[in-house]
Amino acid sequence: MDIEKIRNIGIIAHIDAGKTTTTERILYYTGKIYKIGEVDKGTATMDWMPQEQERGITITSAATTCFWHEHQINIIDTPGHVDFTIEVERSLRILDGAVVVFCGVGGVEPQSETVWRQADRYHVPRIVFVNKLDRVGSDFFAVVEQMRKRLEAKPLILELPLGKEENFSGVIDLLKMKSIIWKHTSEANGIDDGCMYEEKMIPEEYLAKAKKYREQLLETLAEVDEDILRKYLHGESIDFEKIKKTIRKNTIANKFFPVFCGAAFRNKGIQLLIDAIIDYLPSPLDLSGVTGENPQTKEKIFRHTGIDEPLTTLAFKIQIDPYVGKLTYLRIYSGKLESGRTIYNAVRSTKERIGRILRMHANRREELKEANAGDIIACVGLKRTFTGDTLTKEDKPIILESMYFPHPVVSLAIEPKTKNDEEKLALALNRLAEEDPTFKIKVDSETGQTIISGMGELHLEILLERMQREFNVSANVGRPMVAYRESIKRAVREEGKFIRQTGGRGQYGHVWIELSPLPQGEGFKFVNKITGGAIPREYFSAIEKGTTEGLEEGVLAGYPLVDVQVTLLDGSYHEVDSSNIAYEIAASIAVKNAAKKAEPALLEPVMKLVIFTPEEYIGDVLADLSARRGEIKEMEMKGKIKVIMGYVPLAEMFGYATVLRSLSQGRASYSLEPLRYQEVPKEIVETILEKATV
Repeated sequence: MDIEKIRNIGIIAHIDAGKTTTTERILYYTGKIYKIGEVDKGTATMDWMPQEQERGITITSAATTCFWHEHQINIIDTPGHVDFTIEVERSLRILDGAVVVFCGVGGVEPQSETVWRQADRYHVPRIVFVNKLDRVGSDFFAVVEQMRKRLEAKPLILELPLGKEENFSGVIDLLKMKSIIWKHTSEANGIDDGCMYEEKMIPEEYLAKAKKYREQLLETLAEVDEDILRKYLHGESIDFEKIKKTIRKNTIANKFFPVFCGAAFRNKGIQLLIDAIIDYLPSPLDLSGVTGENPQTKEKIFRHTGIDEPLTTLAFKIQIDPYVGKLTYLRIYSGKLESGRTIYNAVRSTKERIGRILRMHANRREELKEANAGDIIACVGLKRTFTGDTLTKEDKPIILESMYFPHPVVSLAIEPKTKNDEEKLALALNRLAEEDPTFKIKVDSETGQTIISGMGELHLEILLERMQREFNVSANVGRPMVAYRESIKRAVREEGKFIRQTGGRGQYGHVWIELSPLPQGEGFKFVNKITGGAIPREYFSAIEKGTTEGLEEGVLAGYPLVDVQVTLLDGSYHEVDSSNIAYEIAASIAVKNAAKKAEPALLEPVMKLVIFTPEEYIGDVLADLSARRGEIKEMEMKGKIKVIMGYVPLAEMFGYATVLRSLSQGRASYSLEPLRYQEVPKEIVETILEKATV
């Protein structure tokens, strides 16, 4: 396939906006599947895991490939639930474009904002599909306005809805100035699958509105293209293809975001959306290539997209398959990949052999002999490759930018039910952690308990279910606990020494470091300011490793220390006794001692909370929220429903679903997503520390 005719896209949105339903229709109309499955019946193609089919939600991102008008579209359908945000994060890292699905009723919902910001982080071009316009309470123009206000995005309306709610029948194409009507069952030979539609003149009652938005469309294009501006000002006709090329160019540049509309469940609007994917989202060639660094020299390297360039691929997902073993999903940026070939993992400095190359269709596989630049494939046989690793040629190594993995916010203790399950439990947990970088395992040094951490209660619940089903391991689990963090408030200089000198060869490590606070969310930075050879270069990596080990357990209650910078200032060495392990221990000692003097503080995860409640329950809901240390940001009305937006500590939200149902007679709902870590109020720090040390 010509690289110019490849589209690598993701379908992203808030939970229940209709991502998987939209993907199902795309697969049907492109001929990839021959029967439309439904999410609520557990028959959707991309929701292949038993847990997805039972719960009616997407849990893991699934890849597939389809073809439309001689173009190849590689699609990744992503989860909408905040607990599985890593699936969106790693998918957006390797995609060229995305379709953002907004619910016509819910509009720009909390997780919609999160995935939009994730796409911003990776500069992913997007088109927007406003879905569910057949639903009661849907409002296309309100959703567009929310894009402007909440996302600070510039929508480019290319379609208008024809009819509203139950009378929604089609769309108005503002480029062709035609209405597109999908035929009813009686007109389509008894099969209402959305395949049959026709272009008609725009109905008289919609003509004025269509002309108004057509003018707005041309005005927006005139702002970014001088030729269109000149013709627009002189009242000249503007070539149809010129308009499309201008939209494409500026969509790829993220100047604006084309907006389309439809009702995926009712099979309306999807064919035009597929056309838009081809017309406006980039091919791998449009993005020209990727930038990385040489692992030895650290110099910047740019790799152009192309088969003739050196091989450059990124491992973005690991999946344990019961039939073929470990599947490693790869995005190929340049070069060619062949089965049986040996490639080089530039991150881990190891060689790997490609066993089989597979094109995935959800959980089904098609074997390929080779894959080229622009492809998204899965490989069998990579034993020492993990999420975020770069695979390349050994003589032309490159390391691509690493992925961002959010910190877990919920933990619980786990232990095997029987002695015989100990080894099986450890194996299962390690396999699941290999798949999911946001799933962490830790053994408490004092109690010996195994502690697992994840992005939320649902996240851990799903992983425990998988452990039982896929690995046949049963375990006892404790109550969910908040994953606190520790940080510091001021900078401190500290010395670290590890000296053991006896008759024979001893150990000598000596460092001076400065431990200083970083802005919230910065994580950890290591800065080396050694000059003049006070410490030889070969010990620098050991010192950095020692500092990271020293940060693993804070000084207040043993929680990880975050948002700090360790600066290596000075030190000394012994020609005979100095060693890596001595400097590693010295650095760890220095960090621990510095943290005690740097005004350590306890941090807790704070969540963004959105509550939807009938207005008559607003008083009780707000009173309860105040008791949970909640902070109201804003409130608005959506029809007869009051929407409350604010922040609340995660520690106060366990069991909230039951309480909210009780307060509202089961009529209110809510959503939570991680927002930030912030310092715990002094009055409750002691209580938390007492619990942590019990």
